[in-house]
Parts: sequence; C-alpha cells; structure tokens
Amino acid sequence: MRRIFIACQGWNYKDWITLDEPVFYPRGTQIDQMLSIYSEVFDAVEVDSTFYAIPNKSVVESWYRKTPEWFRFALKMPREISHEKFLSKESFKTLEAFIDAACVLQDKLMAILIQLPPYFEANRTNALNLRDFLRQLPKHLNFVIEFRQDKWLIDWTFNELNHNNVSLCLVEGEWISREKMFQAIEYIKNDFCYVRFMGKRDITTFDRIVRPQDENLIIWKKALELSSAETLLISFSNFYEGFAPESANKMRKLFGLEPRMPVDRQASLF
Repeated sequence: MRRIFIACQGWNYKDWITLDEPVFYPRGTQIDQMLSIYSEVFDAVEVDSTFYAIPNKSVVESWYRKTPEWFRFALKMPREISHEKFLSKESFKTLEAFIDAACVLQDKLMAILIQLPPYFEANRTNALNLRDFLRQLPKHLNFVIEFRQDKWLIDWTFNELNHNNVSLCLVEGEWISREKMFQAIEYIKNDFCYVRFMGKRDITTFDRIVRPQDENLIIWKKALELSSAETLLISFSNFYEGFAPESANKMRKLFGLEPRMPVDRQASLF
C-alpha cells in the first residue's frame, strides 16, 4: 500500500500565528513551540535552513525530541555542496559532515534533497561531477535531486540516478515545464518519489490563499497516480498559493485524506 506524506516547506512562520481570525498556530505560540505543534498536524516537513549551513547536532537533536516517532524530515543539502562546489570532489568532506549531522534524526530522516541551481549547466564537467558525487552517497538513505535545467532530463541522467538509487525531484515551478516533469515520472524507478510545489516569490504575507491553484493540483494528482513509487512525499511552499498548510490540506483531500489543522487555533498557550 502506498504511503503518502504531505508537508509544508518549513514550520517557522510568524504569519501562521493566530491574531484575530484563526490561521494555523494558536494565539500566543512562541517560535520554539512551533515544530511541536506543526508535528501534531502534519506527518512530515521540508527543512530549508540546512541549505544555508550544516546544523549543529544539538539543533537536530531538538528536532528529534520535539516530534512524535512517526514524524519525518526532508533536509535540503547545503548550498556549499550544490551551488558553490557543484558536486565536485572538493564538496565530499562537507557532504560527509552534513550526513553525519542529518543522521542524528535516525528513522525520522526521510530524505535529503540535492537542489541544483539553474546555472548548473548540462556539460561534461558537471556530468562527471554528478556521476562521481552520486557514487559517494550512502545507499541506506533516500537522496533526491532537483534539476533546474531541462537539458538534464535525458536517458544518461535517468540511468545514473536509477543505478545509484537516487530519485528525481518533481517540481511545479518556473524552471522546467510541467509537461516535461510528467514525462519524467515513468523514468523514476526507485520506491521513493518527492514532489515540490513552488511559486513566484511575489507574495509578502503567508496567512491565507491569495493565488488559488486548485486546477493545477488536480492535474498533478492525476499525474502522480502513474508513479510506481511506494512512498510519496509532497511539500508546499508558502509562495505556491500564499499559505502552505491550506495547500497541503487541499492535496490531502485529493488523495482521500482528512485535512488537518491544530485542535484549537484560537486558544492561548498561557
């Protein structure tokens, strides 16, 4: 039976705290309480902060402690590896240090996302770096790679990913067309599929839906039915529609799952 995890990209948003009308977090929620509350609602989260620096193990331990045993994390690989060193051999030490910190999550570590920049050109040098980098990845962890140039979506790339049991990240965004993303689904041969819903970064507050994408969600849901992956992780950015928790709940409904919100969004925590 397929396991479906639907998540938000992050949990630390002050706009999600209830002030007057109910939003997501109860009135009075403190920043250090957010993850615990979030994890009572959704069963997974994408962590963006790891893109900027390797987290201290004490921080990762706190994530572990604040979440229930069934909760799962997807961590973005540091940009030093993907955006600065382009997966070259010079990035291998950073990779090792990052994986060491990430594994503090133990079974709660669901995936590690390798997000490549739009300027990671499809050329021989980068292809060789990619090939060697994939071979460095531990086989017991789920790695997912996101390309932002469609020139990478070729047989050679799919063969390398499948050979190393690394999944292609499917993305609703400005970089690669939805049509080409859907065409790539049939080439994903491993049991894990990761889908990310992004959006134009022109939204300034994140407390309500301001850019409805209901038809697009229906189209994606139908496309994902063609995936043979046993585990499906879907994450939403606030920039997709304006309010990631509601976007996540829309997708939950499409998959026949109950929408989720904190038990009492208006109650004071004091």
